[in-house]
Amino acid sequence: MSPRLRQLVPTAGARILGLGSKQPEQIVTNADIAARGVQTTDEWIRTRVGIVERRLARNDESVVDMAVDAGAKALADAGLGPADIDAVLIATCTMPSHIPNAAAQTADRIGIPGAPAFDINAACAGFCYGLSIGSDMIRAGSARHVLVIGAEKLSDWVDPMDRSTCIIFADGAGAAVLGPVELGERPGIGPVAAGSAGELVDTIVVADRNSFIRQEGQEVYRWAITEIAPVALRALALAGLTPADVDVLVSHQANLRIVESIAKRLWAGGAREDMVVADDIVRSGNTSSASIPLALDHMRAEGRVRSGDLALLVGFGAGLSYASQAVILP
Repeated sequence: MSPRLRQLVPTAGARILGLGSKQPEQIVTNADIAARGVQTTDEWIRTRVGIVERRLARNDESVVDMAVDAGAKALADAGLGPADIDAVLIATCTMPSHIPNAAAQTADRIGIPGAPAFDINAACAGFCYGLSIGSDMIRAGSARHVLVIGAEKLSDWVDPMDRSTCIIFADGAGAAVLGPVELGERPGIGPVAAGSAGELVDTIVVADRNSFIRQEGQEVYRWAITEIAPVALRALALAGLTPADVDVLVSHQANLRIVESIAKRLWAGGAREDMVVADDIVRSGNTSSASIPLALDHMRAEGRVRSGDLALLVGFGAGLSYASQAVILP
């Protein structure tokens, strides 16, 4: 007779306990980009992507540096210490080398002892993937507290003279600490609606370690404005919600026109007129996997969202990969 394997005790669900973020100090305006010889103007950039300025890291400021700062702030916000964290997940696609991973280095520098730590590369959807994995780890009983970070230094991978990318991409990190819901409480992180469109893999590419990121902007734009809103609606349905339940829409900050298109689809589907829509791209640019947690932390600091608000998160990007879930804000 085979021995009976013991299973870990599952929990009722997970929730977000704290948030944190980090942006580089260097602000690069549209005029700064035009001044270095890129064939563009402030009006051209604002009209097409909605960006006014973005933050770029120093040469000696790394993905891990920003992840450590954001992660430590999220821990403090959650009222927890490094020893309380059972796993560290970092969503990133911009490490200068894939070995060693960012998560193990970040965990060590924060002082998190011996926790499993791994990176997730789902590009701009990575933070939502990380929330899903972290939530599932908590629900299954394999972790009690999970630190999820989206951290990117896209400036390392962008040709500063390529108008299709240099006006968009930026650097930064955002983090969330996840923990279990208490007995009798409702889960604070809903089921994920996720997937991929591998047939469009060539639309956003870094060909090799010596190449810059290239993208077919118009094709990605058409895909996003038609395919992503249904993913968001599916995430609501999986959580037993409707658009009218959404207080805050936080989509990946890819392009202001895409953000507005997703919001319009939700309003057409019954979302309330007072639904707050994240527009962090205007001042932060596109920070890939960091954009959603950055936007959440900034909106909270600005008083645009409140504890207990229901936020609909929607990530999408290279792969092409996408993921969405509803969460209760801490």
